[in-house]
Amino acid sequence: MKRRLGALALLLALVVALIAAGAGGKPPAAAPPEFFGISPQTPLTDRDTAYMRAGHIGAVRIPVAWPSVQPSASGGYNWTELDQTVATAARAGLRVLPFLYGTPRWVARKPTTLPIDSAKARAAWEAFLIAAVKRYGPGGEFWAQHSTGINYEPAIPTPTPIRTWQIWNEANFFYFAYPASPSRYARLLKLSSPAIKGVDPGAKVVLTGLFGKPNPRSPRGVPADKFLSALYRVPGIKSSFDGISLHPYAVDTEALEELVERFHEVTTENHDRVGLYITEMGWGSQNDFQKDAFEQGIQGQVRELRGAYTYLLENRNRLDLKQVYWYSWKDNPAYVACDFCDSVGLFRAGARFKPKPAWHAFVALTGGRARP
Repeated sequence: MKRRLGALALLLALVVALIAAGAGGKPPAAAPPEFFGISPQTPLTDRDTAYMRAGHIGAVRIPVAWPSVQPSASGGYNWTELDQTVATAARAGLRVLPFLYGTPRWVARKPTTLPIDSAKARAAWEAFLIAAVKRYGPGGEFWAQHSTGINYEPAIPTPTPIRTWQIWNEANFFYFAYPASPSRYARLLKLSSPAIKGVDPGAKVVLTGLFGKPNPRSPRGVPADKFLSALYRVPGIKSSFDGISLHPYAVDTEALEELVERFHEVTTENHDRVGLYITEMGWGSQNDFQKDAFEQGIQGQVRELRGAYTYLLENRNRLDLKQVYWYSWKDNPAYVACDFCDSVGLFRAGARFKPKPAWHAFVALTGGRARP
């Protein structure tokens, strides 16, 4: 009898837990550590990564601007800045997702011109990718150099080679690519994938993060779902990527869900079971909705963060969702190219760590801690 009552109590507890989860309790299934990522807009420090690890963040998305790495045709590659970032991340056990973008002036007049229009441009882009993978991929030069202490910095005892590479940023938006052209981007992708996998056959190539709904029309902007649909029409393109990527900036969670669902539908329509990466997502904490729809105020930032992550976690398996990167880590008032980037962080700007309510909401979702 006692055994039967015990079993009944266990069954009732399970039912209560399931009801609580369905009613907005904790997210259903625990996500792997690398699911939660950050796309910082300020240089990464050891203090940053300590907070990230405490908050159960497992990955950072880092810009790799080709013009900065190779400003001249004859000067070689300058990896100094990227070395520092990769080292800081690696010592904390964080994975790095680099997105490689931008064309130097010695290749094209504008950085938004994809490097595909001449043999010189194509060869230079391929060489840049190959050099990056040889440096930071498995068995790369960077890991060999940092197996012992270098420049008075501690060694990296456990290498975390970069195995996933994202090609360009928001190629459907004139800020980063002009014209916004699926066919031109397909040409870049067909150059990039063999270059990367020629060095590391096990590497993954992820599409450019596509901005959900750009305001300008083609050729300045193409909605993400239409851009992806057109890309799929390019013969043989499926073999050139291992993941798709979306930047579902939206007025609220409901609009974000619509963007994500439509984006996923495109892969279904094209009979492609491919991993989805949300490589940027965020809302600003300023209360200036009339100026920018992505600013929702202090509590609005919390509401939308919580709603978006709950939806994404609940549908993670159905969407084959690999990672979600919140943009961004700290506010950055100096970044004037983006209307809401000054308030999109989980922390206030500055060297000190002044968390917003959104940070506490975030760690409640990840199961992490608010402080190291």
